[in-house]
Amino acid sequence: MGGGWCFPLAMGEVRRDMGGIMRTLTGLFLFAVPVVAAPPAADFAHEVVPILKKHCVECHSGAKKKGGFSMNTREEFMAGSENGPVAKAFESHGSRLVEVIGASDKDERMPPKGEGLSAEEIAVLTRWVDAGLPWEEGFAFQAAAWEPPLRPSRPELPPVVDGREHPVDRLLDAWMAEKRVARPEPLGDGEFLRRVTLDITGLLPTPEALAAFLADGAPDKRSRVIDGLLADREAYAGHWISFWNDLLRNDYAGTGYIDGGRSQITGWLYAALLGNKPYDVFARELIAPTAGSEGFSRGIKWRGAVSAGQVVPVQFAQSVGQVFLGINLKCASCHDSFIDRWKLSDAYGLAAIYADQPLELHRCDVPTGKQAVAAWLFPEIGQVDAKLPRDERLKQLAGLMTHPENGRFTRTIVNRMWHRLTGAGIVHPVDAMQTPPWHAGLLDWLASEFAATGYDLQKLIRLICTSQAYQSRAAALAGEGTPEWRGPRARRMTAEQFVDAVWRLTGTAPAKADASIPPRAAGGGAAAGPGAAWVWSSDGVKEPHASGQTIALRHRFTLAAVPEKAVAAVTCDNGFVLFVNGRKVAESGNWEQPVGLAELPLKAGENEIVAVATNGGSGPNPAGFWFEARLTSGKGAPVVLRSGAGWEWTADLPDKDGRWAKEPSKWLPAVAHARQGTWAAVNGTLAEILAGGGGGPVVRASLMKSDLLMRALGRPNREQIVSTRPAELTTLEAMDLNNGAILTGLLERGATQILAKRAWTVAELSDWLYAGALSRKPTEEERLVAGELLGGSPTASSLADLLWAVCMLPEFQLVR
Repeated sequence: MGGGWCFPLAMGEVRRDMGGIMRTLTGLFLFAVPVVAAPPAADFAHEVVPILKKHCVECHSGAKKKGGFSMNTREEFMAGSENGPVAKAFESHGSRLVEVIGASDKDERMPPKGEGLSAEEIAVLTRWVDAGLPWEEGFAFQAAAWEPPLRPSRPELPPVVDGREHPVDRLLDAWMAEKRVARPEPLGDGEFLRRVTLDITGLLPTPEALAAFLADGAPDKRSRVIDGLLADREAYAGHWISFWNDLLRNDYAGTGYIDGGRSQITGWLYAALLGNKPYDVFARELIAPTAGSEGFSRGIKWRGAVSAGQVVPVQFAQSVGQVFLGINLKCASCHDSFIDRWKLSDAYGLAAIYADQPLELHRCDVPTGKQAVAAWLFPEIGQVDAKLPRDERLKQLAGLMTHPENGRFTRTIVNRMWHRLTGAGIVHPVDAMQTPPWHAGLLDWLASEFAATGYDLQKLIRLICTSQAYQSRAAALAGEGTPEWRGPRARRMTAEQFVDAVWRLTGTAPAKADASIPPRAAGGGAAAGPGAAWVWSSDGVKEPHASGQTIALRHRFTLAAVPEKAVAAVTCDNGFVLFVNGRKVAESGNWEQPVGLAELPLKAGENEIVAVATNGGSGPNPAGFWFEARLTSGKGAPVVLRSGAGWEWTADLPDKDGRWAKEPSKWLPAVAHARQGTWAAVNGTLAEILAGGGGGPVVRASLMKSDLLMRALGRPNREQIVSTRPAELTTLEAMDLNNGAILTGLLERGATQILAKRAWTVAELSDWLYAGALSRKPTEEERLVAGELLGGSPTASSLADLLWAVCMLPEFQLVR
């Protein structure tokens, strides 16, 4: 523009575009002033962009937004930083950008490293600001971050290939063909049974279940076994509660539980899993909580001074975002996120929905003076009314989270389940749902099907497990790497799965859970109450029981046939050794931990149960022995054996096999204790043992407080949300598995109990152990090694060594 005259307006509006200045006059022309020639505008593409790339873009574009400032696009540039605007078009004077690039103070100057901008470069950027910050349309320094779709989508299924009609297989077969990826080989029956049993129930299949499955020639046997595993609701709940405890920060001990800063949701969660509560209802009850589920939304009220990012409402926002949407709001709880699009105002808006008083925004723990406004992250499908009371706001949030048009809700949970069952997410990591999936069609189809089938988690698990993709051999891939499909990944057992496996093999599970859960149901009804009596040599009132007294108790009975199933529970105050037909079957010195038995060495004809019972203490104190067994067969009514009438006692003690070389001369009727309520504390445990089948893991590791072994194997303390556990074995874990006292004790006690059940040959022990631990028979070489460890006649010590050797095999410790 050359020199001349123009008439600026006294009252008016100036509109400018990229190509120049358009003046719209609205008002009166009052006077005229001379205009001097302006310097030429900076060339954006050839002058401005090279300077910004050289000095600024590294710290202020893409994932890096230092100070909350990005110049990736013009919109982001004009949005400014967390401290306000960086530049104002046409006004270089007073512009923060021009000030910092020209500052002489190195603490103030940008960029802080290097020599800074030259005078010529500063002049170019100054002219650029004065020219209105012109920007080439559509230009960005980095490609825009991928934004996941919000609304659900149901893609059309590809054609069937090779008769593989399952929807998951159709989607994956088409993908593999496009990517030229070889289809993984199918999994053998034994391997399949082990994988699916561990995945659905967290337990190893029993040798009996393995033999029956291998002998079954029906083509639908795999789908039937999946249905059977899902129908075992207690086994299912006992396994999946670990997954949800990790994700929902629920535990049975730890920070906050004693002083009221934290509350459990165990009873609600276990019942939800036991009843297969629909996931949309499950989520709504956590977000707008009931009395039993409010521990999740309450988070942890830390003692003392805490950062603004850890106050309860902000924890709520972080937890809801991560659990239900796979969104990381922790960064955005301190400042605008450097890794995705979420801003401080987004995190605090979600937090304000939960807050019961005004919530001030804090940026990097510094108050901003601005109040958060309650708001939902995706207003496209609705918004929370910030004026409503908190409980009503939470109900609105719960409704929006589970809204049919919120596809991110369903995609997040199906991705978590795919990861859990195959070893890698369709979006990976699972808490980075802003990341593009490797197969968007598979994710979308699973999510839409999950919603269409009533948000049923068990149906989702069944859908995945019945696919040929799930039932294929594990891919030989190391580490987390790319999640793209090559087959299921081999996964480490969780700490709870490993401990349950050891308990199941050795029969060393504790009888009482630490977690407060509903009692086990017998046949779907209420837990069956035990009906046996606590018996001794006298009633304990007229004749107090002496400390140190040891007696033998006996019961004889006749059976027409060997029962198909025998379940028993036994305990004694203070200790006992139990024999059945001359075979030692159980021993305990703690009456508060009753022993469950899933089998008894019974026979057709006359049988004999003998107990050597001892009273402890330092003076007269109550003593009592308690036993109940339930015997069932295909024909006839069940037989129930109970301590009480028909039992007898003697002071003459038997030999190590529960036999007498010479029949005692004096047998007296056993007497029920006058105060049966003395031991009422274990009635529930005894009922649970009998209702739950006696043996096996009466209690699951998931329902126990974490111990040193489980912590060493990766069980978290759950003060933070944990969606995935470490995939690699640590040095600590290796040391604990090698010589840790807990594992050693379990194997030693288990070996004693296994040998007490029956007389074993070396071959029988080897076959039983490999079937129970690895779901296969041992090879000839493995039989030879087992024989060398066990010796000619197995002992508790040699069997414990063999148990340890098998438990250390990668084949045992992996779900593959």
